[in-house]
Amino acid sequence: MIRDNQNLINQLTRVIDAFVIAVSYILAYFLKFESGLLLYDEGLSMQTYMMALLFLVPGYLIVYSKLDLYNTRRASGRKRELINVIKANTIGALIFMVVLYVINQPDFSRQMIFIFWGICICIETAVRNVMRALMMFWWQKGFNIKYVLLVGYSGSAQSYINKILMNPQWGYVVRGILDDNTERGTEYKGVKVLGTIDNLPLILPENKLDEIAITLSLGQYGRLKEIVNLCEKSGVHTKFIPDYAGIIPNRPYTEDIQGLPVINIRHVPLTNTLNAAVKRAMDIVGSIAGIIISSPIMIVSAILIKLTSDGPVIFAQERVGLHNKPFSMYKFRTMVEQTEAEEAKGWTTKDDPRVTKVGKFLRKTSLDELPQLFNILFGQMSLVGPRPERPQFVEKFREEIPRYMIKHQVRPGLTGWAQINGLRGDTSIEQRIEHDLYYIENWTIEFDIKIMILTIFRGFINKNAY
Repeated sequence: MIRDNQNLINQLTRVIDAFVIAVSYILAYFLKFESGLLLYDEGLSMQTYMMALLFLVPGYLIVYSKLDLYNTRRASGRKRELINVIKANTIGALIFMVVLYVINQPDFSRQMIFIFWGICICIETAVRNVMRALMMFWWQKGFNIKYVLLVGYSGSAQSYINKILMNPQWGYVVRGILDDNTERGTEYKGVKVLGTIDNLPLILPENKLDEIAITLSLGQYGRLKEIVNLCEKSGVHTKFIPDYAGIIPNRPYTEDIQGLPVINIRHVPLTNTLNAAVKRAMDIVGSIAGIIISSPIMIVSAILIKLTSDGPVIFAQERVGLHNKPFSMYKFRTMVEQTEAEEAKGWTTKDDPRVTKVGKFLRKTSLDELPQLFNILFGQMSLVGPRPERPQFVEKFREEIPRYMIKHQVRPGLTGWAQINGLRGDTSIEQRIEHDLYYIENWTIEFDIKIMILTIFRGFINKNAY
């Protein structure tokens, strides 16, 4: 039901966005060519400009989708949504202008595109704020409210309550929890334990519930069949939320072996030969293009490093890659030359005295990572993936952090989902691993492209890059 509600909201938002994009474009055309406020030379016809809408609207909707403007899991507020709207419209406008260049259409007004960019951001932001206010008003008045009872006090029950509180647009209200092992009156974020599971046959006949969510802890699964039977007899819609956090992934990969259902503990799309081949092809093309485009920057960086400090230009450091195999990862040297023992002491920290002046700039702008394009070309790394770590830290973290070694089931990357979310340098390893696992389990070519695009905005310059 939650998914149905959210899908309906997302579809409605897409329709409204399509209308906003079209209206913004038409307003931009009017201001440029019909209002008399701006000078212009005779050029393309109105029909030509309006024909562009046939491609512009669906193209912008795809960009909006790729930048999570229809994804409620981000639980973002107005500020984050505004940033995403600006990013989406900026990327859309840049793609539009690139297409005009490719098809050799110099007469299409770039000034009108800029006006369209500004109008669309303003109207889109205003409309989304109005929609948010209307939805909140709707649910505060009690319309479309769904009352749910949780059976079982567990980690999954707490997570479910958190999600509902973070997303009031779902229209769900948790009436309480039934649990055998938790004292009556125990409260979690305003939701109380009302009694034991044995109270369920007394509550169901009252017909005051829209849903039952079974959130039993692992130790209570012996009662699962009994509870399901009770709920189905009452006719109340029932869902099961397993308490498998940290064991089974968010999107479990299931198989049917002659009628026997099997759940794979970890689904890695890149173990598929076709997926791996497509990603490798993209890495080869991308790394060659990257080497050609960035060669002037790499040459200048190499000269500056050589002129300002003693030691080699390229620094090769052992890292752990695909299938736990070590490899030499290349970077521009950004520190004073050190012995192997000194270099192995630990991570670089803020204002680290070992970092040279040129090195500080290279690190801050991530230009020191450019030689890794050769690692990608040689097949040791990928354009996108978890960042590789030194062997001594791998040995340390594999014992301290659950599921740490799963990251080595794919090639390490030049950029990654963790990095564009600010998790680089001296930041939480646990959070990095959570982001790496999300990437590994949800990999698609589209996800890689999204990460590479976001790297332009978030990845190169980062406050945690020392």
